[in-house]
Amino acid sequence: MRQVDHFIAGNSPAATRKHKIWNPSTGEVQAEVALGDASLLDQAVAAAKKVQPEWAATNPQKRARIMFEFKRLVEENKQQLAELLASEHGKVVDDAHGDVQRGLEVIEYACGIPQALKGEYTQGAGPGIDVYSMRQPLGIGAGITPFNFPAMIPMWMFGMAIAAGNAFILKPSERDPGVPVRLAELFVEAGAPEGLLQVVHGDKEMVDAILDHEDIAAVSFVGSSDIAHYVYKRGVAAGKRVQAMGGAKNHGIVMPDADLDQVVNDLAGAAFGSAGERCMALPVVVPVGEDTADRLREKLIPAINALRVGVSTDKDAHYGPVVTPEHRARIEQWIDTAEKEGAEVVIDGRGFSLQGHEDGFFVGPTLLDRVTTDMESYQEEIFGPVLQIVRARDFEDAVRLPSEHQYGNGVAIFTRNGHAAREFAHRVNVGMVGINVPIPVPVSYHSFGGWKRSGFGDTDQYGMEGLKFWTKAKKVTQRWPDGGGDGSNAFVIPTMG
Repeated sequence: MRQVDHFIAGNSPAATRKHKIWNPSTGEVQAEVALGDASLLDQAVAAAKKVQPEWAATNPQKRARIMFEFKRLVEENKQQLAELLASEHGKVVDDAHGDVQRGLEVIEYACGIPQALKGEYTQGAGPGIDVYSMRQPLGIGAGITPFNFPAMIPMWMFGMAIAAGNAFILKPSERDPGVPVRLAELFVEAGAPEGLLQVVHGDKEMVDAILDHEDIAAVSFVGSSDIAHYVYKRGVAAGKRVQAMGGAKNHGIVMPDADLDQVVNDLAGAAFGSAGERCMALPVVVPVGEDTADRLREKLIPAINALRVGVSTDKDAHYGPVVTPEHRARIEQWIDTAEKEGAEVVIDGRGFSLQGHEDGFFVGPTLLDRVTTDMESYQEEIFGPVLQIVRARDFEDAVRLPSEHQYGNGVAIFTRNGHAAREFAHRVNVGMVGINVPIPVPVSYHSFGGWKRSGFGDTDQYGMEGLKFWTKAKKVTQRWPDGGGDGSNAFVIPTMG
């Protein structure tokens, strides 16, 4: 059986605990990953402390060259990475390619670190006084990443952190750790010193060790909201800088004037792609008015029934299995709950079986109608191939629904009316908004982050927000007096001069 070990500078101790890695398409255990503890983390931190000062002193151009080479190597190995990712996660290979590519886009931004790190300068802030600022690395950063994007989210984190001059310790999900380890290997191959990017595996014991370690200055986390809140509180209590991204229940508002054929096509990908296992999926569609709801439902049914569920290597499949048998059971339990609460099960994906792969972790596409806001199945994140229809009376109702929900990650509105779109984008209480864009993940030179229980902390992922998170600003006020010591050049505070 394949063994996935830690990637740290130095020798890893023999693992006393291990976690099984499934092949979600077959239901078989394909590998084991070693789980570490606080003592293993100490080894990784010690290695990071040795290499980080010299890396921080390396000029930004040289750091950028390593990022460029890492980008080239990832592109060269993209097929291998996608196949490994698909085999452990279950998403189809095309989706896995997208996972890798979206991470690479942040690496591309990090290649421009010399420009991004430029500070500010004011000449003549006072008599003979200049003021300038610089951004300096924090030291050692850590990332705790989820199972659903094992390539993209790690690259979101370590790309910006390392380019800014930090060392980085990554703790990926123990469910699909193969790709993060391979990325770390490629980073060393690109010319990075050993110890700059390390990967440690573990469960809550490792998470707590990271949050408590006095030499780790900042932690970035993506996962469920309850754990995100826990990570944020414990990390801040330990004096760390923390950004913790949580769950989501993204809504898609469909106005009466929307192009319903385009909406249905968008929903098929946004709600069911990657088996719905993504925080920017669109699991709730909100048609405005009963007529819009009835017309949309009529078009959704044949489109959803036409979706092909297959193994991760099926090139014709729209999506593959979910990640573990436990997660499959959880999704089906949410469908049970919705039905008991009074939702209409229009298309039922429970008990789905794929011929020849009966032991795989498959959930068929599911459509629920007449879902109301008091239902627990609406209030909580299902994280599976389940689309809920929540009918809105009017535009005001459509603005209110996502605005009052506990999550505030993403939202989309489908309309031909520019005024309605502008008004919605301005008023809705959600962090990322799409206008006729079903999955509004910002490009790499903007920033990613939700509101309310979808995000804890003050700084978003990647882009300039990410750079600010992984650096601290230093402000310098200077003058070079040329007087002869007679007091004629006495210092005057610039704002009072």
